Amino acid sequence: MMRIALVALSLLLTSTFVYGKGYGKYDLNLIRTIESTASGKKYSFDEKYLDPMLRDLGSHAENYPARFDTDEDRGRAIQDVIGVSGIFDALLSVKKPGADLLIRAGYLHTLGRNLGIPGSAEKADASFKKFLKVKPTDPQGNFMYGVFLAGENKVKKAIPYLDKAFTAGMPEAAYTLGMAHYSLGNKKKALDYFEKLKKRSPYYDESANKMIAEINKDPAKSTKPEAKPKVTSKVKPTIQDKPQ
Repeated sequence: MMRIALVALSLLLTSTFVYGKGYGKYDLNLIRTIESTASGKKYSFDEKYLDPMLRDLGSHAENYPARFDTDEDRGRAIQDVIGVSGIFDALLSVKKPGADLLIRAGYLHTLGRNLGIPGSAEKADASFKKFLKVKPTDPQGNFMYGVFLAGENKVKKAIPYLDKAFTAGMPEAAYTLGMAHYSLGNKKKALDYFEKLKKRSPYYDESANKMIAEINKDPAKSTKPEAKPKVTSKVKPTIQDKPQ
């Protein structure tokens, strides 16, 4: 039902976070670092400069469609994502790139996808897969990849990763799992995850109760809604200083 889809979409637009300020200005030359070692130059990145930039980008482009105050801000953000992508490509060209870089690359390219940058979805998928090959049980990585897959309309593929994240201690994954099962027509499982979210983290009581009420109001005789609600995460996947 279209009403279900619209309610889910309105929750997406109002619940994740507020982007009340414009997108900042960044010097991409400050992201890559160079260290001289006995074996030659070692290239890396400055997470103290990069991470606030990623969080700023995420506050505007973590959901689709991306939202900016001005076209100028949007254009600058797109150029920044393209520029940082080039830096990441060079850093990732080594035989064994670090997990901390891979997870940031996955997130950057997820934002690039939401900004309509060609090839971003493929790069995000590859980065998350490489990260999870190194850290298969990492809760943040599984959560972020699950959210990415759901955004690609690959909801069934997203569920195992979201389950891993939830089991590993990320209660917010229950929100995305609830939306995922609801979009697949399984209202019973959706309700179960929203109830689990409330038990694991009372912080999300209001949003969970909204979805529980919406599902219970659904008059459809079938368990599968005619129009799929949009699957989203309740919170922005956080880029940590040092992913575990």
